[in-house]
Amino acid sequence: MDNNIQIATFAGGCFWCTEAVFLRLEGVEEVISGYTGGSIKNPAYREVCTGQTGHAEAIQITFDDTKISYNELLEVFFATHDPTTLNRQGNDVGTQYRSAIYYIDDEQKRKAEEFIKLLSEENIFEKPIVTEITELGPFYFSEENHHNYYNLNKEQSYCQFIIQPKLKKLSKYFSQKLKSE
Repeated sequence: MDNNIQIATFAGGCFWCTEAVFLRLEGVEEVISGYTGGSIKNPAYREVCTGQTGHAEAIQITFDDTKISYNELLEVFFATHDPTTLNRQGNDVGTQYRSAIYYIDDEQKRKAEEFIKLLSEENIFEKPIVTEITELGPFYFSEENHHNYYNLNKEQSYCQFIIQPKLKKLSKYFSQKLKSE
């Protein structure tokens, strides 16, 4: 693997939403939706959505750190979901929708902790940030029908009412970081 190519893993609610956001960023090579943080091997969506596996719906981002930094990914992550609600994003409720950063090394852990500290000190959010910072364990790819979900299902109501507003927010605040279409 190229030394500039890095991995970041985030959970911020439904992985359809987070995948759609990060796929649009310049320097992001790939985004895979999946499951991590739980206790069973090779979980399926139908198991994870019960909230009984301990897994979060998450995304694994492959990115070129010469084009986009880990801190920039953190900035987008915190701007496009609510890190102050425990086990919930909007109408999606359960531990599988928790806000989490899964680090792969001490540097990612340090950057995540510093970023949350800065957001907290500057009172960016009205309520305390509940995003967990956890070492990445096994990451299980979701079923194929969950990959690239937004791009393949733009007319579906969830995509129109939940994902599209996140993408508009992304375009408004991060237009300089977006891929040209």
